[in-house]
Amino acid sequence: MPDAPILVTGGTGFVGSHVVERLLAEGARVRCLVRASSSLRYLPRDAVELVEGDLAAGTGLREAVAGASSVVHVAGVTKAFSEAAFYAGNLRATENLLAACADFPGRFVHISSLAAIGPSPSLAPLDEDAAPHPLTWYGRSKLAAEEAVLASPLAARAVILRPPVVYGPRDTDVFEVFRSVAKGTILLIGRGESWFSYLHVKDLADAVWRAVTADAAAGRTYFVANPEPVSWTAFARAAATIMGRRLRPIRVPFSLAYAAGWCAEGAARLRGKPGIVSRQKILEARCPYWTCDPARARRELDFEAAHSLYAGVQETLAWYKDSKWLTW
Repeated sequence: MPDAPILVTGGTGFVGSHVVERLLAEGARVRCLVRASSSLRYLPRDAVELVEGDLAAGTGLREAVAGASSVVHVAGVTKAFSEAAFYAGNLRATENLLAACADFPGRFVHISSLAAIGPSPSLAPLDEDAAPHPLTWYGRSKLAAEEAVLASPLAARAVILRPPVVYGPRDTDVFEVFRSVAKGTILLIGRGESWFSYLHVKDLADAVWRAVTADAAAGRTYFVANPEPVSWTAFARAAATIMGRRLRPIRVPFSLAYAAGWCAEGAARLRGKPGIVSRQKILEARCPYWTCDPARARRELDFEAAHSLYAGVQETLAWYKDSKWLTW
């Protein structure tokens, strides 16, 4: 491994903290860009170098990039009250980081999302050549960030990873599904079944490591996911089996779910913190297919998700139980 550190943005978050752990396990030096207000709960502070800065404001970024061998840009906004806030946290933050990397000679790994491309028209998964058709503010802002990377001088050395639904220890979003299952229920929007691609967070961290180190990855974009999509019912049933729960699906009409999203937004505004339930998320949940094909990553990065559905859910639930987030 080169002695120069790998800079990670978003290292204090769910995905980023797992990326940091994987890089350290590979013997890499790791530097993390953190805000003054960042919680360092999941960072091994004695093993990483911390540089204070702010992506949205553009402060501290040149100091963070200086001397780095690679940059892994994980940080982003997944929940916000407005379209402008998504663009500030995803596009403007990426543009500011790219500007700080003007003279940077190394690999730039950008974590995007399947949401940047949009839902699938059928169960057949999308590949990387599919025309983008993002559905929500989040997806459009992530696509705009991808376009900024590809328009930058770093494009030939950049790698874009597009994960789908990511779950695992420390996650607070898919956790809500598990919490519902622990009570014996799963909410389903509309009459039909919904299918989605998924990835355990440790497998995403593995994909990041491969993107940093594989020569073939430079200038390429990859979907990274388990090879077979799953339905939300099957996903919930796997959790119910592990928890010993009898699962009762509750179907909610789209109109009622959308109204609930509006109410949830109002409650979130009163708390001053956006939540996972919103009208934007209900629009995403209405689509029956969010599936992608990881074949290119398998061919070029030798990447395959190590966690099966059952094993990944089992590991995740064990962490939630040990951390006292869930009991059953």
